Amino acid sequence: MSTITSGAAQPGAKSEGGETVVSVRDVRRVYRRDNFDIEVLNGIHFDVQAGDFVALMGPSGSGKSTLLNLLAGIDRPTAGRILVAGNDITSFNESQLAPWRHRHIGFIFQFYNLIPVLTARENVELPLKLVKLSKEERRRKVETALAVVGLQDRMDHFPRQLSGGQEQRVAIARAVVTDPTLLLADEPTGDLDAKSAQEVLDLLAQLNAEFGKTIVMVTHDPRAAERARRILRLDKGRLEE
Repeated sequence: MSTITSGAAQPGAKSEGGETVVSVRDVRRVYRRDNFDIEVLNGIHFDVQAGDFVALMGPSGSGKSTLLNLLAGIDRPTAGRILVAGNDITSFNESQLAPWRHRHIGFIFQFYNLIPVLTARENVELPLKLVKLSKEERRRKVETALAVVGLQDRMDHFPRQLSGGQEQRVAIARAVVTDPTLLLADEPTGDLDAKSAQEVLDLLAQLNAEFGKTIVMVTHDPRAAERARRILRLDKGRLEE
């Protein structure tokens, strides 16, 4: 399984826990609606070490998904700094963010976001088309990623031919096929039945324990959060551990 490795990053700092993959410093996010400022995040400050598995919990509207989008460089903070894999992404422009995100971020969505007219193989291959690889290299990486999630026998199935749990596993394969530094999961079990949710959580735990992938997962489910190594709680824009 040479495609998926320990995902070692170029750290921005070191700590007793090892390399610091994520460093968030005094981050605020304020949205302007009509004539009102809505403060979603206020003074967020935390680190994530290489190989950690962090669950981010909190009530609806507490800013969990906003924080995840900031870590992915999809959104920008109003104030503060965010370093991921040694890069101060708050200083990047859009042309710098796109290649950085492709190299370092794997995003897992609640509703899979698979393209329905593409097979599992083709969905997983999409991120690899942004880099220079031979057709054989792409094929090998895709097959390895699908084998890791246990779907090597479903490569040529379309999303409509898969269960919800299988679709999410295809989405996870797509997220890890580039061997990113950081996996971000936004309610990855929120649309699944209990059995499929357990299988997806088992897979995330395996990616963390066996492959050393660093994971930050947003969840409202305490049972899902228990699979993480750390739990961070957001409430009214502030963070507690």
